[in-house]
This record gives sequence, structure tokens and C-alpha cells, in this order.
Amino acid sequence: MKKHFYFLIVLLIFHAFSSNAQLPKLKKSLDKNGISLPGTRGLSQDEVARGLKEALNKGIEKGVDKLSVKDGYFKDDQIKLLLPKEAQQVEAKLRKLGQGEKVDATIESLNRAAEDAAGSAKELFVSAIKNLTLKDAMNILKGNNDAATIYLSNSTRPQLIEKFTPIIKVSLEKVGATAQWAKLFNAYNKIPFVEKVNPDLVAYATDKAIEGLFIQVAKQELEIRKNPAARTTALLKKVFG
Repeated sequence: MKKHFYFLIVLLIFHAFSSNAQLPKLKKSLDKNGISLPGTRGLSQDEVARGLKEALNKGIEKGVDKLSVKDGYFKDDQIKLLLPKEAQQVEAKLRKLGQGEKVDATIESLNRAAEDAAGSAKELFVSAIKNLTLKDAMNILKGNNDAATIYLSNSTRPQLIEKFTPIIKVSLEKVGATAQWAKLFNAYNKIPFVEKVNPDLVAYATDKAIEGLFIQVAKQELEIRKNPAARTTALLKKVFG
């Protein structure tokens, strides 16, 4: 069983820079004494496992660091937090009434809150990678290019909500965003026949921040799979060499 586990790990690592046509060669490289790979003989099973986890950890660290600085969310059009879809009609009316600056300030405050919270995700991801099991490895191996991202989402999302919520709450309250939001949209929701807007700005911002986080994680996973150029430690150079 251990032999098969480490064989799967090897396939996952080398999937980042091996074509499907090379996989049969990898299968032949496994021997009873450990792992023997083209150009890398005598690599221990422990080094293979640690190398994989280190690669994932570095990818996660890079992704989280990109989001946890100013404009990490705000200037990334793919994950930038905007007002909820159901609030866009209200937003348009406010802009026509000359309230565009207030709307822009609210949108910026949502993104600043997300950036404040992003750094707290790192320790949860590290723990999830540390606890990677044989079943998890098989699912990642057989899955799509976002299989590791899905694993992390399933393993950490409830804890991320718990971590993000108080940080985002403090960040939004600091600029008065939550009070303004609640006052505006509680009144709006009383209008007959309108599509209701969630007055809980913290819950909305938390959900969107986490959604953006996993979009960034998926980008880093794809980078790990497709471009193994960043080998910044001796272990990674040995495993990926």
C-alpha cells in the first residue's frame, strides 16, 4: 500500500512537467527499494512526500501573499468585490443622484476588508496540506487541474468563514460601511415588489472574499502543474530536478 501511495505522489509531482506519453516511463521507475526517476536516482520516499507538500505550500503562500496586500483584491478584475447583483439597480440610482463617491468608497472598503482577512487563510491551508491522505492524493491525481483547490476548499471553508468574519467585520465597521449599508438596504427592502438585498454586508463580503481566495489558489495550482520553474530550495531542486 505504501509503495502505491508514493507512486501516486510521484505521478502528481511529475504531472507538472511530464506529458501523458511519459507516464509509462514513470511507472517503470518504481522499484522495491524506493523511488528512482529519470535524472534523479536514489530519491527517498520521504523526500518525495516532503517535496510535494513543500511545492504546494509555496504555491499557497505565493497566492495568499498576493491577496493580503493593498489592492490584492481591489485591482484584480477577476476577484474584485463589487456590490451584490441585486443591489446594482440601487447603485445605478445612487450614482445618478450624485452619490457615486459614496458607492465607490463602499466598494473599496469591501476589498480592503477582504485583503485584511486573506492572510489568515495561510495557516489553515498549511494544516490541510500536512494532513493530505492517500485518498486525497488519488483524487488530486485523477482530478482536473483544480483538484487540489477543491480539496483545500472542502477541508478549510468552514474554518475560513470563522476566521474571515470577525476580521472583515472590524475592517468594515472601521469605515462605517456596515451601518450605512444596513440603513440603506433595510429601507430599500421595504419597497413592495423589489428584489430583496441582503442587509448583512459582513456575510456577503466574507463569502466573496473566500470565493476570490480560491480563484487565486486555483491559479497557483495550475502554475504548479504546468510550470515547475520555481525551485527555491535544495529539496525542491532534488525532487523536481
